[in-house]
Amino acid sequence: MVGRQSPTALRRWISQELKRLRTAAGKEPAEVAERLGKTPGAYRHFENNVRTPSPSDIEVLLNWYGRPERVPFFRNLLVAAGKGKDWWINFPAVPDWFELYLGLESNAAVISSYDQVVVPGLFQTPDYARALYRAGQRNLDEGQVLAAVELRMARQEILTRPDNPPQVRSVLDESALRRLVGGPETTRGQLGHLVELARLPNLDLRVLPYSAGGHPGIEGTFTILDYDDEFGDDPGTAYVETRAQGLYYEERAQVADYRAVFDRLLELAEPREKTIDLIRKAATLL
Repeated sequence: MVGRQSPTALRRWISQELKRLRTAAGKEPAEVAERLGKTPGAYRHFENNVRTPSPSDIEVLLNWYGRPERVPFFRNLLVAAGKGKDWWINFPAVPDWFELYLGLESNAAVISSYDQVVVPGLFQTPDYARALYRAGQRNLDEGQVLAAVELRMARQEILTRPDNPPQVRSVLDESALRRLVGGPETTRGQLGHLVELARLPNLDLRVLPYSAGGHPGIEGTFTILDYDDEFGDDPGTAYVETRAQGLYYEERAQVADYRAVFDRLLELAEPREKTIDLIRKAATLL
């Protein structure tokens, strides 16, 4: 089962938070390194997520930054990052750039996404996912396609996990409903699955109709990941995937820009019940 507390995501969060706390305290990397008795290069490894600091390093820094109340939480994160296992380690050939996303997604408290052309991976049926891989990844043999689909299906376990499933907000462009993927039967099955998913209490699915015209999301698909309140002042992560790589935007202003776009798309999208009607109508037209 896909679980939370991915070590990959926790190590990333520790490095990001150390940088935020240092900046907020008005300290330079060189003086922080001197405080810890390390070289500047060794300290930069902490903020660049190359190495994880020790509990004693954490205690020194948080007390120096005036945040001693955060020491127990950081200690727990270090233990979890050191002992846990990422759920996807037994899946073959996961791209290096995608591993971080898998960790962040499994740790997210809220997942907000806008998708333009096809149904997002978290909502895809096996047949629909296979058709997409066969159409778009012609260099993959059948075994690789099946492995990729299995990974995608495993990701979906977070939607119904018993332990605090994430709140998922999805705006899906109407064009994704109309696109024939894998033939009429496969697409009808996918649309029926969307109707079932739309009833989940933690899923808010909205369709952005053609009538919305031009809109701020016209430039492309993206996902915003937000984390539990216990992670403090983390601004979240905006993620954009290309054919060659995943792009992670984590600066506060960058994430805020994507968040403003998503909020506007929510305003333009149809409400929940109208969305279900649109999906059912799209299925009848196949």
